[in-house]
Amino acid sequence: MPRYKNILLVYPRVPSNTYWSFKYALKFIRKKSAMPPLGLITLAALFPEGYDLKLVDLNIEPLEDNDILWADAVFISAMIVQQESMREVISRCNRLHKKVVAGGPYANSSHEEIDGVDHFVLGEVEDTFQGFLDDLENNTAKKVYPPPPHPDISCAPTPRFDLLNLNAYGSMSVQYSRGCPFHCEFCDIWTVYGNTPRLKSADAMIAEFDALYRIGWRGPIFIVDDNFIGNKRRLKSELLPAIKAWQRSHDHPFHLYTEASINLADDEELLTAMREAGFNQVFVGIETPDTEGLKETGKLQNLKTDLRESVRRIQRQGIEVMAGFIVGFDTDKEDIFNRQIAFIQENAIPKAMIGLLNALPNTRLYQRLKKEGRILKTSLGNNTHNLTTNFKTIMDAEKLKEGYKKILAHIYDFRLKNYFQRCNKLFDNMEHREFFQRNIRWAEIKIFFKSILQQPFTPYGIQYIKFVVRNLIKHFDIFGEVISYSIVGHHFHRITRETLKMDKLSSALDEKYRCFKALVDSYSKELMDNSRKNIRYVAKLWKTKIKILKQMQTRINKIHHDFRYDLTRKYIDLSNKMGELLNGFEQKAIAAA
Repeated sequence: MPRYKNILLVYPRVPSNTYWSFKYALKFIRKKSAMPPLGLITLAALFPEGYDLKLVDLNIEPLEDNDILWADAVFISAMIVQQESMREVISRCNRLHKKVVAGGPYANSSHEEIDGVDHFVLGEVEDTFQGFLDDLENNTAKKVYPPPPHPDISCAPTPRFDLLNLNAYGSMSVQYSRGCPFHCEFCDIWTVYGNTPRLKSADAMIAEFDALYRIGWRGPIFIVDDNFIGNKRRLKSELLPAIKAWQRSHDHPFHLYTEASINLADDEELLTAMREAGFNQVFVGIETPDTEGLKETGKLQNLKTDLRESVRRIQRQGIEVMAGFIVGFDTDKEDIFNRQIAFIQENAIPKAMIGLLNALPNTRLYQRLKKEGRILKTSLGNNTHNLTTNFKTIMDAEKLKEGYKKILAHIYDFRLKNYFQRCNKLFDNMEHREFFQRNIRWAEIKIFFKSILQQPFTPYGIQYIKFVVRNLIKHFDIFGEVISYSIVGHHFHRITRETLKMDKLSSALDEKYRCFKALVDSYSKELMDNSRKNIRYVAKLWKTKIKILKQMQTRINKIHHDFRYDLTRKYIDLSNKMGELLNGFEQKAIAAA
């Protein structure tokens, strides 16, 4: 029997105040998280018999002390954006004297800065994990296991989907390939996983579909590959025919979506095969309509095609194009913001994920900017609605931020008019829709009534009603998706409004500090050997400080609690800096008297 028999797998919280979380849409369907922790349940499949495994996903449930106390060892995996939650988990495990093993993207890039971890197991561990377990059991485990060579994943074991609470997730996820054939400067995928895509066999993928079907999953599945079409030949000859046959024999229980490069649109045979296999969404990194920006970042595949026509080709197949966009390239001019808005609107991209460029570790961008002395701080890993970059930009930072806010405020405007227009145009563009519509079950009917009872009474209520009525008449065959897009729009609306309010309040905190400092400086010039008058100055400053802090606290409390974390930290910083100014003034007042 293993010494470390009870294994606790912990997935830290992903911040919910992002476009990617879909938190406010998930509430309509009574789900807690968009997707499960695929990395951890893949790791779980590598444990041999004899181990008892328990998964705690902090995005759907709390981590109790009893969970930690039960464990002989705690395994944690996290992305960069989860680092705050990961550190909290590690600290709790340390207090309870439990061994901590960490891996995943954040540990891979930054393990030197993470304290409290007993063992780091880095990279892709299919071929090396058993060796680590042997070392752990023999009490000879090393502090750091560096990334091994890229493993063959063709016959990787089926992830332990049975560890999941299926009812908590809006979608399931599987993986077909690792690696990407392109060399985008800002991307760390090809530097971490290589330029030659490594694929699972079609049989291995079908086994994962079977496993999900057996445990009762019905609905969307995200194939999480960073470029699903990295090997078109095998995709068309092996995987897609196998998925098509499986879907047909099981009455199409899964809607599939994935990520791919824009050259997907150049292959009509591939597009048709994906549609017939049940794909109805694809995320594409468009990044920018500016050719100079694409050249700068090495996005050469986007320069070889007409981006607008490529988007329309994909949409005609009944596959929605979700897309990523970036502003902040060195070549960006001040017209880029209007150009991004126009591209998104004209090409009917409802779910446009746009962010300020940030330099991630392990990217050519980070290395270039570091050599140029332009790195300002470590990226937090949040590539949407984060209003700062982590490097010195060529464009004035304030202009860049204001332009970015302009894009957000337009594509997810207060009335959602522009969002619903994009949805309408998308539905109109679709020529093949047989696999775009979801099966209408009791759960979908409840979602419809929840939407109808809530969304008309929002700031965008009139536009919502117009959207629903229009498509009830014009696109009744996909009316389930019409409601789905409505509740996704609600999420985007909520995130955008809170993000813009948060930035406004953040600027107000800065302004309050400047005003208080100016008042302290003014009083400092008037200090004299009159202790009574100096005391009055001190009293006035104390009252002003208290008044400012009360005002700011009241305004922060009006922000949704999901968005208060950074503001609260800034508020505490304001209080401390004001206190330092006041203490310095008091000492000067005493000295002057």
